[in-house]
Amino acid sequence: MKASIKIFGLLFLTGICYLFIFSTTKNNETNVKNNLRISDKNTSESYQIKALKIPQNLTFAGEHVPIEKHDIRERIDRELLVNTYWQSNGLLLFKRAHKFFPIIEPILEKNNIPNDFKYLAIIESGLQNVTSPAGAKGFWQIMKGTAIENGLEVNKNVDERYHLEKATQVACNYIKKAKEKFGSWTLAAAAYNAGISGISRKIDIQKVTDYYSLLLGDETQRYVPRMVAVKEILTHPKKYGFIFEEDDLYSLQPTKIIEVDTAISNIATFSKNLGINYKILKLYNPWLRENKLNNKSRKLYQLKIPIENK
Repeated sequence: MKASIKIFGLLFLTGICYLFIFSTTKNNETNVKNNLRISDKNTSESYQIKALKIPQNLTFAGEHVPIEKHDIRERIDRELLVNTYWQSNGLLLFKRAHKFFPIIEPILEKNNIPNDFKYLAIIESGLQNVTSPAGAKGFWQIMKGTAIENGLEVNKNVDERYHLEKATQVACNYIKKAKEKFGSWTLAAAAYNAGISGISRKIDIQKVTDYYSLLLGDETQRYVPRMVAVKEILTHPKKYGFIFEEDDLYSLQPTKIIEVDTAISNIATFSKNLGINYKILKLYNPWLRENKLNNKSRKLYQLKIPIENK
């Protein structure tokens, strides 16, 4: 009797094990089949890349963009596609614009320069303090010679091309000069990229007087269409698939101004005495290039110091 019970128990356990293995195998087979079915699906079932409809009333600085011309339409289409489908960069531009446009816009207005020129800073630097291979620096990508001609201090210790307000004023000076030369905001914008003399030479050779009729190098050829595209996308984010809320965007912390007319031997120590650290002081004053401020001439500098939110 006991032997029969043991045999029955072994048969029962064997059956249970068989059912478990069979069930597991069937589940695995089902999962493999499901995965195969998923992998067989077309990309279009989960992601779509759509052609964009080009608006008919595009302008830059109040000047009409002639998309009725086939080559101009294609150039605008290219920039709209590139800047729409480079989604991560596009979203970062929305975030940075919310932070820095409130600084740039009043300076443009004060200089009677169209508000659209704020997009020039975007295509020049992405609203970052970057350095070009040619040595142009800051949001507005200003060359050393241009900076010095316009009264900025540029040396190893201080480089005011990284001072957003001062650099924006220098950019305004150049744009106004180009506008006076050419009588057109689009040509002034192109001159910011190719130089006033460079655009003048092209006009003299080609015997035309507007930007859209000029044959230019690829970078300058794309320059104004890129601004037009960025303006269109940043003005109508949802139309181009960019979804965000106000608190997703970057913003500047309130600051106070501290005036300094002496040398600072150690900026790290100076920062600590102000209740902040070296990193914070440099982030708000990127024109300070070293851990000291020489200031042999006893120049009056203004430092931005963030105010803690209460």
